[in-house]
Amino acid sequence: MRFIVLPDRPVGPAASALAAGGSAPPLRHPSGRLWIAGDWSPAEIRYAALGSRAAVLFGPSTATVRSLKRMLARARTPAEVASAARAFGGCFHLAVSMDGSSWVQGSLSSARQVFHARVAGAVVASDRPEPLVRALGATVRDELLAVRMIAPWTPWPLSEESLWHGVESLPAGRALEVDPDGRGRVVRWWRPPEPRLSLPETAALVREALRDGVRARVRDADVVSADLSGGMDSTSLCFLAAKHTGRLVTSRMEANDRADEDGTWADRAAGMLPGEHLVFRRGTTPAWFTGVLDHTDDLEEPYAWIRTRAALLATAQRVAARGSSVHLTGHGGDELFLAKPVHLRELARRRPLAAVRHLRAYRALYRWPMGPMLRGLKEDASFGEWLAASAGALAAKPGSAASAPAFGWGLGGIMPPWATPDAVEAARAVLRDAAGRTLPLSPERGQHSLIQDVRGCGATIRHAARITGMPWEAPYLDDRVVDAALSLRYEERVDLTRYKPVLSHALRGLVPPEFLGRTTKSEYGAEAYRGLRENRDDLLSLCEDSYLARQGLVDVHDLRRALTVPPPTALGFVPLVSTVACEVWARSLAVRAGGVRTSEGELA
Repeated sequence: MRFIVLPDRPVGPAASALAAGGSAPPLRHPSGRLWIAGDWSPAEIRYAALGSRAAVLFGPSTATVRSLKRMLARARTPAEVASAARAFGGCFHLAVSMDGSSWVQGSLSSARQVFHARVAGAVVASDRPEPLVRALGATVRDELLAVRMIAPWTPWPLSEESLWHGVESLPAGRALEVDPDGRGRVVRWWRPPEPRLSLPETAALVREALRDGVRARVRDADVVSADLSGGMDSTSLCFLAAKHTGRLVTSRMEANDRADEDGTWADRAAGMLPGEHLVFRRGTTPAWFTGVLDHTDDLEEPYAWIRTRAALLATAQRVAARGSSVHLTGHGGDELFLAKPVHLRELARRRPLAAVRHLRAYRALYRWPMGPMLRGLKEDASFGEWLAASAGALAAKPGSAASAPAFGWGLGGIMPPWATPDAVEAARAVLRDAAGRTLPLSPERGQHSLIQDVRGCGATIRHAARITGMPWEAPYLDDRVVDAALSLRYEERVDLTRYKPVLSHALRGLVPPEFLGRTTKSEYGAEAYRGLRENRDDLLSLCEDSYLARQGLVDVHDLRRALTVPPPTALGFVPLVSTVACEVWARSLAVRAGGVRTSEGELA
């Protein structure tokens, strides 16, 4: 699916050209002007018109034409339509045309994102930046490419800023509204809920939202495929999907570590599920970093899952050969339902006595020194102050703060050892600039941390769908699920005696109890070492005529040395992933045709 959204006013040839070539019948504003054009199937949208107003949802949803019309009849503004649409299950883009105004928004998780730009005087939106980049002849913002090298991931908000001059992406909970006079503005449609609900109340909301989300995705599909890794998240989705689809195909990659427990749990679940179960046997699966010399057709940004791109493609090919038209994945479950140290800090500030027991348990489990723990609980930096401090720590050695609990606004990250001093300074400058102008996603650190993690996961999901050419769906990232998870009280989120208590409570009676009671989680260090061993030559070839090196961001000698001498632990591979992702993305621009230019002025 892809689409372009035009405002309800006359636009010039440059903007009109963006809407040319779509295979789907275009949608028109109630005025008769061209509104939305692109490629989609009838099953992928829900559209309704009523007098001088119209609304359309792109993506899986529980909406019907009748419910959309009722919504349009009651609403007085596009914002009221957006508010009413929050009742629908699923994950979708929403576009509204009402009395000359237009509105477009994505999802809270950014699995459905909106990009916008002013093209020849007209405010134009799209579900991806590529058409806007080509229309503007936009170039890459290399200072942001330096920031994207930060490991394990780029701190928010830089993780979401468009890498292209003149192209913007919508922040969390924001929509693009274009007035009848053509003025575009970014407006808020969502705020994080207060974490006030009990576990049973939250679980009931999660249960209903997940059931609706899965049903919305499978109701129009003859064959549905799903990851079955063996973990609680993917296993639960498989059991939910099996209740609503005629034919289920599950898939999993057998781990290289023979002690891995996920395979045992996955086989147990497969024996209780209907349908076909595909297993990529050990040694036959694409290793990490396989295919790094292949370019990507996604111009948006470096792909965070570059290490497993070949495995995703292999999975998509196999399930598509079985007839699957949509693939479900359990990503998002960890981000929503696992407790983090920052939640302990929030609990300690609300209910100090209640936090003591949990702090003792966490300290014993993770061996936190008393001093750093107490200092972290007392520290009260604003988000801007924390981001500025993160900029100052970019050159820290990996693992230097591993023993301290992460009570901050997020993981600040470090630049890789092979980053040049110029790259480190460029990244620092960008972070410090953002620190002076950015408010957090929520005034509360726990809420902010959860939202930014969900947004990062959503971005990887939308890229996976583009790269594989198959709808890659993560029901845990649906707006209603996210809202519900954010509503949970901190004292019930941080309980170490239960693993993902909200999810296990929500799915009682829908998923066999043994899968909801699992407390272990596998580790994938063996995959990292196998990937380096099998693909070292390809990784080393990235050092030849490196784009990052030409831009002064990477010291090729240091990078070659890191690739030649394996790190002592799997954590040492983390900085490598972000660097490889940036290099592969930048190289991909050089093999693309059609007017995209790098900052060096090369036709890409």
